[in-house]
Amino acid sequence: MIDPSRTLPLTEDYFTVKNELPVERLAAVEGVKPKGVVEVRRAMVGKEILMLHVFREKGLIDPVHKHMDHETVAYLIRGKLRLVIGGKEFIAGPGTSWIHPVGVEHFSEALEDCEQLEIKSPPTKTWVSE
Repeated sequence: MIDPSRTLPLTEDYFTVKNELPVERLAAVEGVKPKGVVEVRRAMVGKEILMLHVFREKGLIDPVHKHMDHETVAYLIRGKLRLVIGGKEFIAGPGTSWIHPVGVEHFSEALEDCEQLEIKSPPTKTWVSE
C-alpha cells in the first residue's frame, strides 16, 4: 500500500516538454542523502506510473538504499554510470537499461555527467528536494 504522503499529483496535460519542467535538486532519496548533485524533472505522472528525467553530475554517489513500495526501471541517455543492484555491479553507458525491484538494495556512482529516464510504478515520490 502506498503512503498517501508519497503520492504525486497527476500531470494536467497529455504532453510535457523537458525544458519547461521545473528542476528539483534532491536533498535525500528514501531518507539517504546523495553525495553530489542529482536533479529530477517530473516528465509525466499517471495514476499507475511516473516518468522522471534525471541528471546526475559526475562524481555523484547515490548511497545504498531500497524502495519497499514500488519498482523502478531506468534507461541511460548519456554518460557513464556505475551501478550495483542486489550485489551485482555493472558499468552502464548510453542505451543501458536496468531495474530496481521492490526491496532490493542499490547504489550508483556517476563516472561522467549522466542523463537518464526513470520510470516508477506505482508513482511514488521517494525524494525530498532542497
